[in-house]
Amino acid sequence: MKFPQPIPVAELAARFNAELIGDASLQATGINEIHKVEPGDVAFSDAPKYFEKTLQSAATIILLNAPADCPPGKAILVVPEPFKVYDTLIREHRPFEPLSSPVSHRAHIHPSAILEPGVVVAANVRIGAYAYIQANTYIGEYTVIGDHVSIGPNSIIGSDAFYFKKQPDGSYQKWRSGGRVIIEDHVDIGAGCTINKGVSGDTVIGAGSKLDCQIHIGHGVVVGKNCLFAAQVGIGGKTIIEDNVVLYGQVGVVQAIRIGAGAVVLAGAGVSKSIEGGKTYFGAPADEMRTKYKELAALRMLPDMIKNKT
Repeated sequence: MKFPQPIPVAELAARFNAELIGDASLQATGINEIHKVEPGDVAFSDAPKYFEKTLQSAATIILLNAPADCPPGKAILVVPEPFKVYDTLIREHRPFEPLSSPVSHRAHIHPSAILEPGVVVAANVRIGAYAYIQANTYIGEYTVIGDHVSIGPNSIIGSDAFYFKKQPDGSYQKWRSGGRVIIEDHVDIGAGCTINKGVSGDTVIGAGSKLDCQIHIGHGVVVGKNCLFAAQVGIGGKTIIEDNVVLYGQVGVVQAIRIGAGAVVLAGAGVSKSIEGGKTYFGAPADEMRTKYKELAALRMLPDMIKNKT
């Protein structure tokens, strides 16, 4: 998420009563999670074992709950509760804004786009030329929909990220979702799909990709171009799927992994780790198809092998 205007780090330090370590002349231009930070971004860590990873990321300003050595060209803000500062900044720049009408007056909809009855469009949404949004679909705040996009009925685009901060008492505090959903040109999305916006980065569906019905895309997922997903696929947050990937029906993909370009995952498979592109995968946990079929053949022989030994 980018700020409308850069914020001087010295101003942030004064506001949150933070100890400032490092370059006091820097300015924050955005805020993001560790896996998506860019130069100028604010990131945070409240666990010492992750301090170094955060400090060595692309983030320019790092919120920590203890002092640390600051790399050149960066600044550390030491505050008691980095998460609260992080969440406060997101809430300020993405304030909650309930809808008071089915289509917000602050949505930007191309005149050639078609919205069927029951479509709800939140504030700061952009819908491109010749988009076709079918009945009873919800388009959440800050969503960007490209040209020639088709979205089936009863879909939910831009719902909140499923992301919570565990508290010392065991309860969970909801993060304010400051990211967006970006659907690029010529994407087709079936009926009853759900696409979560990112926590502070973007969830992206690449140009030309096709999604069947009843698919769930988690927060911050990036789907490449010309991908094909069959019904009931579920993809965990922060996963990256490269171009031309095919996921057949009921494939489940865990969070924060990468699926290489041109990979094909057969129906019902469970992808539990990053996999290379250009290969076909099967099973749970998913493995290359030939390897998995050999394993299954060996398992079928196991009862006879045991019987012969006894």
